[in-house]
Amino acid sequence: MAATNNTFAVTGLTCGHCVGAVTDELRELPGVSGVDIDLVAGGVSTVTVTASIPPTNEQVAAALDEAGNYRLANI
Repeated sequence: MAATNNTFAVTGLTCGHCVGAVTDELRELPGVSGVDIDLVAGGVSTVTVTASIPPTNEQVAAALDEAGNYRLANI
């Protein structure tokens, strides 16, 4: 299966440490091969997940919760 890019709007990220924590948790999801985060400190950051199995909003929300106090902006 070809990898696809899936973009999510995320709140709560404020620094490089936040980016690292979120990246680490999202990489644990099945099929994820890459995570790219456009950090907007204190605002709505754009998180792009490259995966052969597109993650669900629920999977991403759970990974964000595991990483810290981060939330999907559209839920």
